[in-house]
Amino acid sequence: MDTSQSLGDIKNRVDSYAQKFESLTSELGRVIVGQDAIVKQTLLALIAGGHVLLEGVPGLGKTLLMRTLGETMDLRFARVQFTPDLMPADIVGTNVIIEGDSGEKLFRFQSGPVFTNLLLADEINRATPKTQSALLEAMQERQVTVGGATHKLDGVFFVLATQNPIEMEGTYPLPEAQLDRFIFKLVINAPSREGLIEVLRRTTTESTPHASRVLSPEELLDMQKLAREVIIAPHVEGLAVDLVLRTHPSTPGAPDSINKYVRFGASPRGAQAIVLTAKARALLAGRFNVSTSDIIEGAKPALRHRIILNFEGEADGIATDALLDDVVESVSDLSTRVARS
Repeated sequence: MDTSQSLGDIKNRVDSYAQKFESLTSELGRVIVGQDAIVKQTLLALIAGGHVLLEGVPGLGKTLLMRTLGETMDLRFARVQFTPDLMPADIVGTNVIIEGDSGEKLFRFQSGPVFTNLLLADEINRATPKTQSALLEAMQERQVTVGGATHKLDGVFFVLATQNPIEMEGTYPLPEAQLDRFIFKLVINAPSREGLIEVLRRTTTESTPHASRVLSPEELLDMQKLAREVIIAPHVEGLAVDLVLRTHPSTPGAPDSINKYVRFGASPRGAQAIVLTAKARALLAGRFNVSTSDIIEGAKPALRHRIILNFEGEADGIATDALLDDVVESVSDLSTRVARS
């Protein structure tokens, strides 16, 4: 195949990707009201192959979002309500004793709700750390180990975990190792007046809107594969690295606010999250290469849950988003300089 044919094939694939993404957002918009940014970021995380931690008060449509995602792509959906008495086996499954044809006793694995395509871990911080950690292997390795046997999670696997930022009584903060497995942390806000009116119109009548299938699981996997193939230039890749490094105190170029309020900065997974979602975002703009703006746009959702404040930062109630604003500002001169080089 000659160069022109190769470029034409790439353009067709990019155009198809953008059309499919637009179809998904439009269909989700028929059901989900006033949360366009959350829908877009969730889809970017899904295409990047990661998982999302969604923070918001009850009643803002988090469960509806996941169920509707399943409808638009014909994916299996499961929901687990996390409670203090929930056990790891309630999530991943367990071995049960059965009687064989000859009367002998055998162990058979009974899979848990984690064996699905879309898993909603509702109010994940209400379960104990032992139960929270049951998701670690599944989220990172796409497998679970029970009784010494490993069971693979095939196909699409996406976890959306929610937590309520208001009710802190009887909750267990997610450990840093668990938070690091989420590619994005998104904050969902209450709808506007117009949005709330539209919610009432859609949910208090005889007919409730439902989404139609617009994508197959195989097409979603193709979109995930294409996103991984997007090109990123060394200087753009370096910008993602600088963003992560400058969240660490005492790092050259780190803002004063980071040095004052941060105990530990973001892990290397933060840089991976920025780059992977930037690739998925670049395709939406019709580009097969990542720009500096793609990197900057993904900084907050990819890093806000990976920064650990020190005592002074906790006492002063410092928001990690404000710290990330300083980090982005500190690298803005770098992005301008490398763009000219």
